[in-house]
Amino acid sequence: MSPKKTKEQEKPKEDKRVKELEARVEELEKLANENEGKAERYLNQLKYAKADLDNIQKQNQRRINDIVEKANGELLQQLLPVLEELEMLYTKEADKNKLIEGVKMVHKKLLKIMESQGVEPILAQGYKFDPFKHEAIQEVETSEEPEGYVIEEVRRGYMFKDRVLRASVVKVAKSPEKKNKEEVEDE
Repeated sequence: MSPKKTKEQEKPKEDKRVKELEARVEELEKLANENEGKAERYLNQLKYAKADLDNIQKQNQRRINDIVEKANGELLQQLLPVLEELEMLYTKEADKNKLIEGVKMVHKKLLKIMESQGVEPILAQGYKFDPFKHEAIQEVETSEEPEGYVIEEVRRGYMFKDRVLRASVVKVAKSPEKKNKEEVEDE
């Protein structure tokens, strides 16, 4: 009889354990449902935040484009008188000296516009060669200028504020080479 007693004694313990497990399962399902709801809310918030970010980026790009367009328009507006003066120069019957004088005036006006926008010519001739501002196309042997100095500017370079817009194309001084020993011996 003792085995029956054991089964009967175990049954209430099993029922209690089953009820505890069922309660725990119910509690976990409830917690899972709550977490699923939170996850869904967070996902929606993330989607809205992403959409807002996309809208802000598009809006900023439109603003940048508007600013660039406005700046270009202002610069072009400053260039219109130069264009008109050039048109007047080639349409008028004028002698060569007056045309040259007119071209010089237009050139000065264009330089003023460039300077007002932050464009300045790079100083080259007579200055030490700077690989960041100058592009050397030739080394010229000379004893008149120190080695490494620009002796001729082939094409003018320009700076835009603190950046090189276009490097100056230059010729650079090089010390004359002394005759090789072989050449001296041959003489």
